Amino acid sequence: MTTGIPVHRSIGASPVGTDGAHLETLIVGAGPVGLSMALDLARRGRKVTVLSRLDFIAAGSKGICYSKRSLDIWDRLGVGQAMVDRGVVWNLGKVFWGESTTPIYEFDLLPVKDQRRPAFINLQQYHVEAILVDALAQYPNVDIRWGHELTALDARADGVSVTVEAPGGRYTLGADWLIACDGNKSTVRGLMGLDFEGRVFEDNFLIADIRMKGEHPAERWFWFDPPFNPGQSALMHKQPDDVWRLDFQLGWNIDREAAMRPENVEPLVRAMLGDEIEFEREWYSVYTFQCRRMQRFVHGHVLFAGDSAHLVSPFGARGANGGLADIDNLGWKLERVLDGKAPESFLESYNHEATTTADENILNSTRSTDFLTPKSTASAAYRDAVLSLAGEHPFARPFVNSGRLSTAVSYPASPLSTADEDTDWDGVPPGSPALDAPFGGDWLLGTLGGGFRLIANGWQGEAPVPVIDVAGEALIVDRYDLSPGSACLIRPDQYVAARWRHPSPAKISAAIARAEGAAA
Repeated sequence: MTTGIPVHRSIGASPVGTDGAHLETLIVGAGPVGLSMALDLARRGRKVTVLSRLDFIAAGSKGICYSKRSLDIWDRLGVGQAMVDRGVVWNLGKVFWGESTTPIYEFDLLPVKDQRRPAFINLQQYHVEAILVDALAQYPNVDIRWGHELTALDARADGVSVTVEAPGGRYTLGADWLIACDGNKSTVRGLMGLDFEGRVFEDNFLIADIRMKGEHPAERWFWFDPPFNPGQSALMHKQPDDVWRLDFQLGWNIDREAAMRPENVEPLVRAMLGDEIEFEREWYSVYTFQCRRMQRFVHGHVLFAGDSAHLVSPFGARGANGGLADIDNLGWKLERVLDGKAPESFLESYNHEATTTADENILNSTRSTDFLTPKSTASAAYRDAVLSLAGEHPFARPFVNSGRLSTAVSYPASPLSTADEDTDWDGVPPGSPALDAPFGGDWLLGTLGGGFRLIANGWQGEAPVPVIDVAGEALIVDRYDLSPGSACLIRPDQYVAARWRHPSPAKISAAIARAEGAAA
């Protein structure tokens, strides 16, 4: 059974003798969100220090599903291909009900084809973290401190002071900005006396990560009321290295410790897979979950991202993916503040857009959980009616909710977007993520990079940002509805900021100023 990946080296300078040192940016937490945040800032040339309470990369039953949007973000950070190469690629999900071995419904999670990345990869969190740590080793401006735990925090109007317990003893640090990426039991949040708002769901689920040889396809299989777990649900995912994630709903009033014992887990596994299957235990755990978030993610010079800011159920893979959306939104904005190109109030746009993402994820996660675990006779009857219709009637299939899987969230009311002048638009509206497509032997999103870009169809004006001319690229023209002479402005996080049928340098400059916080 895997316990963790040792960290064989420190990254950055030794903390010995740094008592009282002052930092630019301090990140607390070295999970996928904290490490990705560090990589984003490192690539922007910022000095970053990361505190990790552990001195190793922890294994166990953690996140495994990473969405196309997260892969697009990791592509911008230079690690997307490494994630795909190590992970299991999948696009298809199947839903089963009762004793039938034929799915009542299956769905393709990447309906828009001709994009670089798949809908999802499955990859154990410890592999994700190892890839990120290796990438960060290239940056001398990053200092990861393994086994250093934040124990005290004084948040001021102009920064923070912290106390850290380390193998070599206690020391203090100051920082201009602190980014809390320290998970659902966030020490930072607790020290600041902040809390979540939302629901706790009264149900328990068993995760059985097992190692086995098998020919099962790389798909998401979900069962409602299967014969091997009657009255409950179950889920199966393939992971790398012959590891499979099995998830069994258990109900509320259970003995959690007893439920994790091998003699109780293995009959469930064999009932699902068959008595002839040989497998080894990788990890067993029982969890319940919450759909909650902090009221605000920005508290002066302390910024919250990932599970420290919001929690959702695992159904839909919205936890880590939502956290990666946070850092994607935050990095370029914090850079502008650090450079003195935007006021601190610009970070209110992070609070607005990140809480919008969290609210949509919580809404979808709550609906999924209510469908999966009906708590009344009426809701159970509704669920069963939907399932019975879905096998024969396509209209019912969108109502089957085995976990609405994570997709990129749009910001229709973002203060950074410029409203359309014209009403005759299809395509990608302001406040929505850019769509990928093949472009010049490469991919459009890879061409965009991490700065402001203008996608234009033959426009010849003087632009204050690099122009990507897509004239003759029929698929891109169609996806963005770019008639000849029109253009679309893309933000550094690859969201659409504005678009025009008749752009001009003045219009483009005004939209950039708005997206950079001048009108935020």
